[in-house]
Amino acid sequence: MRNEGVWLGVVVMAGILGWGARVDGAQQIPSQSPFGTPDASGRGGRNGERDTALEHMQEKAAETRNAERQKRLVTDTEKLLSLATELKQDVDKTDKNTLSVDVVRKADEIEKLAHNVKERMKG
Repeated sequence: MRNEGVWLGVVVMAGILGWGARVDGAQQIPSQSPFGTPDASGRGGRNGERDTALEHMQEKAAETRNAERQKRLVTDTEKLLSLATELKQDVDKTDKNTLSVDVVRKADEIEKLAHNVKERMKG
C-alpha cells in the first residue's frame, strides 16, 4: 500500500516535470512550427535564420508603396498649384465688396488638398 503511494507520487512528479512518456509507448516530440522559431528580430525562419525571400518581398512592397506615394504627391501638388493659380485669378477679378462662393469653395479645396499632401509627406 505504501509503495503504491510512493509510485503515484513519482508518476505525478514526473508528469509535472515533463519526464513522462505517453501511455501507448510513443515518444513525445516537441512540436515545432514549419517556419522555425523567430530570431531576435522577431522574424521567422528556419532555426532562427532570416527569411531572405520574405524580406525581399517586403522591401519590394515598400518600394512600390513609396513609388505610388510619390506619384500621388506629384499629382496632388500639380493640382494644388493649378487651384492656387485659379484662386489668384478669381480673387483678382473681385473687388473689395464682393466675395464669390466659388472663391471660398476653391480655398476650402486647396486647404484640404494641402493637408492631405502634408500628411502624405510625413509617410
